[in-house]
Amino acid sequence: MSLPLNGVRVLDLSNVLAGPFCGYHLARLGAEVIKIENPKGGDLARRLGADAERAERLQGLSFVAVNAGKQSVALDLKSEAGRDVFLRMVDQADVLLENFRPNVMKRLGLGFEVLSARNPRLVYCAISGFGQSGPWAGRPAYDQIVQGLSGAMSVTGDAQSAPLRTGFPISDTIAGLTAGFAISSALVEQRQTGRGRFIDVSLLEATLAAMGWVVSNHLNAGVEPQPMGNQNFTAAPSGTFRTATGPLNIAANEHKQYHALCDIIGRPDLKTDPRFSRRDLRKLNRNALNDELNESLQSRSAEEWEAALNDAGVPAGRVLSVAEVLQEKQLRDRHFVETLPAEPGAAQPLRVTRPGFRLDEDYPAPSQPPVLGADTERWLARLGYSYADIEDLVASGVAGTPNHGAAYWSGLRAPRGGAET
Repeated sequence: MSLPLNGVRVLDLSNVLAGPFCGYHLARLGAEVIKIENPKGGDLARRLGADAERAERLQGLSFVAVNAGKQSVALDLKSEAGRDVFLRMVDQADVLLENFRPNVMKRLGLGFEVLSARNPRLVYCAISGFGQSGPWAGRPAYDQIVQGLSGAMSVTGDAQSAPLRTGFPISDTIAGLTAGFAISSALVEQRQTGRGRFIDVSLLEATLAAMGWVVSNHLNAGVEPQPMGNQNFTAAPSGTFRTATGPLNIAANEHKQYHALCDIIGRPDLKTDPRFSRRDLRKLNRNALNDELNESLQSRSAEEWEAALNDAGVPAGRVLSVAEVLQEKQLRDRHFVETLPAEPGAAQPLRVTRPGFRLDEDYPAPSQPPVLGADTERWLARLGYSYADIEDLVASGVAGTPNHGAAYWSGLRAPRGGAET
């Protein structure tokens, strides 16, 4: 089966979320993604997630979410022998992805200048909290720190609850998508010119870039963004309203949608009410309009209003929990949740989500997320190390494997996420 990134080899040195999320998308597009992990525990996300037993054996559910379909090679990059193995892998790679603090790779002797001298085609993507330069470059950063510094928390929630963190790590997620887009673009150039690139992705800048409308209104109109809760600052009525059975989002952003809304709820008088007759007046008198709508919407259920409004071309949707939306026919029919191949002895199979895109041909679910060091021996052998060399590297702790030497020489499966080359 042909996928857009078939034949692309990615060395993924990243941890936790932003980098691994990027790598997961590249893997789902066909790239061979090889996680390079510290033999002493690997990716921190291996120990995160709601299932304590899985976390204990370094297969935590947070790790599962964004690492299915990848390989794992466990190397100590602080050792000379580990760096030698890694450099041989770089010679065969198209992309390197890392999310260390700036200059960590340089201190290891593995900075972009060194690696690109060996492999001029290498696309090197570094994800960090604040970018590779500037007075904040060396600061530690987690998603929540960046959400606060970016202004995202200041406009999330309402006047009583702001500043408020989003319910998932949005800065890490946006940075991962930003990195995936930049890497894919650089690969196009690489194929055309043979040239690599250094890509500097900042969580802070990626988050601010995603806040484009808010930032533009401030830069160009002097507007100080304010937290508006569930209301949309660009239009009214557009937000979350009360019905007989629960909350309902309605976005009557266009004039014709507003008129249709008024007719459907039995309030045609609101169309000509001087407080609400124009778009700008509806925004100015948002609270009064919301009160009128909330009163009328109490007469029917959220499900009934949702159907009636959408049928009339007025965007509307209930406020669902994660559990509820995953059971909706819309997602089930599109097979958004995938079941991974069964693990030996597992009580139930693992499930993961597809990326937020579909291609014009279906493709199978990825393989299980890799056990730490699952592919170390195979890669060492592929790179020319003898059985004795491999035993020495494993015994010294330079390389890590799940079973200390038997996997490659006993018969063997193909590496995860890609075919033998």
